[in-house]
Amino acid sequence: MAEGKAIVWFNEVTKKDIPLVGGKGANLGEMTNTQIPVPPGFIITANAYYDFLQKSKVTNKIRNLLKPLDYNNSKQLQRVAEEINQLILIAQIPPVLSEEIKQAYIKMGGGLVAVRSSSTAEDLPEASFAGQQSTFLNVQGEKEVITAVQKCWASLFKPRAIFYRHQQGFDHLKVGIAVPIQKMVQSQASGVMFTIEPMTSDKSKIIIEAIYGLGEAMVSGEVIPDLYTIDKEVLKISDKMIGRQEWQLIRNLADGDGDTNIKVPLQPSRQTHQKLADEDIISLANLGKYIEYLYQFPQDIEWAQEDKKIFIVQTRPVTTIKAEAMAEVIPEINATVLLSGVPASPGMASGPVRIVYDASEIDKVESGDILVSEMTTPDFVPAMKRAVAIVTERGGRTSHAAIVSRELGVPCIVGAERALAILTNRQVITVDGSQGKIYDDRVAEKISTTSTPRKKIKTRTKLYVNLAQPELASRVAAYDVDGVGLLRAEFMISQIGEHPRYMISHNRGNDFVNKLADGINTFAKSFNPRPVVYRTTDFKTNEYRELTGGQEYEDIEENPMLGYRGCSRYIRDLDVFKLEIEAIKRVRQDYKNLWVMIPFVRTIEEMAKTKDFLESQGLKRSADFKLWMMVEVPSNIFLMEKFLEIGIDGISIGSNDLTQLILGIDRDSEKLAETFDERNEAVLIALERAIKVAKSMGVTCSICGQAPSVYPELTVKLVDWGITSVSVSPDMIDKTRDIIAEAEERLKPSDQSA
Repeated sequence: MAEGKAIVWFNEVTKKDIPLVGGKGANLGEMTNTQIPVPPGFIITANAYYDFLQKSKVTNKIRNLLKPLDYNNSKQLQRVAEEINQLILIAQIPPVLSEEIKQAYIKMGGGLVAVRSSSTAEDLPEASFAGQQSTFLNVQGEKEVITAVQKCWASLFKPRAIFYRHQQGFDHLKVGIAVPIQKMVQSQASGVMFTIEPMTSDKSKIIIEAIYGLGEAMVSGEVIPDLYTIDKEVLKISDKMIGRQEWQLIRNLADGDGDTNIKVPLQPSRQTHQKLADEDIISLANLGKYIEYLYQFPQDIEWAQEDKKIFIVQTRPVTTIKAEAMAEVIPEINATVLLSGVPASPGMASGPVRIVYDASEIDKVESGDILVSEMTTPDFVPAMKRAVAIVTERGGRTSHAAIVSRELGVPCIVGAERALAILTNRQVITVDGSQGKIYDDRVAEKISTTSTPRKKIKTRTKLYVNLAQPELASRVAAYDVDGVGLLRAEFMISQIGEHPRYMISHNRGNDFVNKLADGINTFAKSFNPRPVVYRTTDFKTNEYRELTGGQEYEDIEENPMLGYRGCSRYIRDLDVFKLEIEAIKRVRQDYKNLWVMIPFVRTIEEMAKTKDFLESQGLKRSADFKLWMMVEVPSNIFLMEKFLEIGIDGISIGSNDLTQLILGIDRDSEKLAETFDERNEAVLIALERAIKVAKSMGVTCSICGQAPSVYPELTVKLVDWGITSVSVSPDMIDKTRDIIAEAEERLKPSDQSA
């Protein structure tokens, strides 16, 4: 998108446009463009927000208010937040922007809309920031929409948002906010869907929670929803829990002032009905499965149903996936059960009760207390961070209390009815967040129940991980993994969004270097001292053309897969390659665990020239700098000895491309999918030769791809042939470690006899 644009429509943006339209806006655009049923709308971009700050001259005032702030002082935080909110609310929106918003609202057809906040630091895989800013529903009228936009901007500086950004290390004035304005869905039913079981991180399940009316009642935790569990593979309902709902939230149709939404009692006969029909549950799960495929990551999805049609109103990455597989260990506890509720975050903790009726009382919660409340809101987060466990009377497993507790790693029980009546302040209790039980007195100190960590397994063959997104680096670094065997550059360059040659032509080559170095640095820092093998850019021409300025510098190729890519580009476009090398060198100033791998090498001459150029730029093989080469082209197999004689420390077999080129099959072909198989005899011959030649010449050998995880029998062969490492996606780490350990165990007798 053009950098200065103030308003864009959903179909003009994609998931790559977070800096412009925030996480929520980017996801709404991405889903719109892939034909997912999203209510239509437009977005006031972060550009408009920054322009507003500049023209209203409030930036320095905000900075001066935040500078002396003690973030753990709730009262001071509240006071500063109120002052900043007033600064923003009384400032004048530029008249030109006001007119643009009016015209867009009219073009959309006017009527009732939802005005939502979309922070540029929101809906990232490592931190959800969910619920930190405001949403306004059932807004109608041009002036009312503009007022709601300004309120969304101000909500970027609510106490909870300021506190959370500080905790996550985000600069307050570098985080922008966009405002999606979307046709309002008058929900007969609504809810949340997880494409992973949020408690156990079981990826084979989809979890749907549903209530009558508008979904805000459920997200806030005010009602206990239905809970449906679906088998993701076969899309079959495996379990249902029907929640009693005494009232629903609907639009206020009465004239006059007052809340736009009101609580309406439900007939007793309807309170225990299933909120969503079975066929709608399956349809919704199917949509969730597709959205997860679209993002290649488990999703937390908000949905609404109006007149039997299901709409998706938001999606974001699940931020609470467990770093390690969990072994189920349920201890027998001989103690009095005071009350039970819905298990929401696993683990067990003991401590004194601290009852909090309102967010204004959160200062009462001290470190080691158990927070007990009717429900929590984002304003409770500072207290939730001090608590050792959390209990709420209302809410389900996708309520605010549940989501934040899992993010914090704190045991939590929700839907524990009458908790405020049964429990008393300073009473010592034990909360079992895995079983949903609250025991009298101190049964155990903070221990794990259903979340006992998996014991690390040592293997001779190293296990590496394939990564691309900097946001995942710190979390995946906590896994039982020996390093990064394939760090893809392409995602980071997509986030930069501009063709490097285009940036050079505008004298902004250093911007490219800075942004790429920042991304790479995140991985090197998180995994240090474990190696991070960075694969230099392997964009194909069609992918480069999608970047800003790309069409000016990239030809249209009939078959980009076999076109101008990989190593061939480096020796023909040295200026661009220099930018990438400079980024690598900058990171290596602080982190010597960063290595380099060259992809799609066709000829010995290309590899030799690339190596010479790297050395001329200061990247010379040494004890702490290793140069690897991808093995993806049949010529690599035939001439393996000659390639290695150039002077290479390691090879990594790209099994997908290698299989594709050996069998002559497009790996994305649906009709030939059954024939595309790394276990084909021709492919096995190539794999064996690559591994054995590398081993004989003292060169490390790895493989990156899913094949070792999918085919255990292939892993046994790889280990037997002498492969030194295997690199897989994060979700396959534990499974592959087990397969490798089993393979090494099976091969022990032959090792001993040798």
